[in-house]
Formats: sequence, structure tokens, C-alpha cells
Amino acid sequence: MTLKTTLFAGLSALAFALPAFAGDITIEDAYARSSGMSAKAGAAFFVVHNAGAEDDQLIDATSDVAKVVELHTHKDMGDGVMKMMHVPEGFTIPAGGEHALARGGDHVMFMGLNKGFEQGDTVTVTLTFEKAGDITVDIPVDLERKDGMGMKHGKMDLGDMDHGKMDHDKMGDK
Repeated sequence: MTLKTTLFAGLSALAFALPAFAGDITIEDAYARSSGMSAKAGAAFFVVHNAGAEDDQLIDATSDVAKVVELHTHKDMGDGVMKMMHVPEGFTIPAGGEHALARGGDHVMFMGLNKGFEQGDTVTVTLTFEKAGDITVDIPVDLERKDGMGMKHGKMDLGDMDHGKMDHDKMGDK
């Protein structure tokens, strides 16, 4: 094998290895929920693990289950009120670490549901990462799960929450 052939083979292997960043990202403990069949909004929660040597950034989520899908978080407004808001820059997944998207914290928000979530349904979501690219996840709907991040919300109707400035034209609500 000539030096030129060896270099070409090595560069080709490296080029094909670069998209393998998705292999460093895994999604675990995923579930989705809404507050019932007539709810207009829902959310998905999961833990993102990054086995890679570099941080990655979850920058978008898409799904055909709703008119609008966004990455959201809860922010303490300082007066005892928590407000849900879009996080356009997304969430950092640290190298060798994880980031939890959980009730009362960061999550994928579905607004303008095309149909209500039913127990046992599956929601297909494509997560977009800066380095890993697109990862499509089938997320089971679990309307009975009661976990959270230690936050006390009482009975919460996702369909009536203040979502800041929503683009109702995108949702078809005029």
C-alpha cells in the first residue's frame, strides 16, 4: 500500500467517523404527558447522556403531534411565581455527563396538540444536537407518572399555562 493510499484510507475513515457523534448521545427514561384528552399542550421528559469527550447542545425538537414544539424551562420570577418559557439556545449536555429534562424544569413543550395524548400512545420526537445531529426518539405517553424535581405544582393543567409570547398564528389560533 502506498503512502497516498494509506492517507486516503485514513482520511476516509475519519470522515465517516465524524457523524458518529450520535453514538455518544443516549436518551433514557423518556415519557410524554398532557393533562388529558382535551388538553391543548403536553410535554416530554427524559435524561440525555453524553459519553463523548466534548459538550454538546440540544438545540431543537420537532414532532408532528403539535403545531408548535419548543425547548422550554421554568424560571422563578422572584415573587413565588414560576413561568414557563422558550429556551432558544437549548440545553448543554456536558461531556461525560447528563442533563435531565424533568417536570418542573427543562422539557420539550408541545403546544396546539393535534389530538389528545392517551395512556400507552407513542410520540415521535426528533431531537437536534449541535454535534450529534438529529436523533429520533419514540417516547411513550405515561399520564399516570408522578415524578418531578421536588417542585410542588398541585394540580397543573398544561393547556392553561402562561407560555409567554406564543405565536398563535403558527398554532392556528387566531
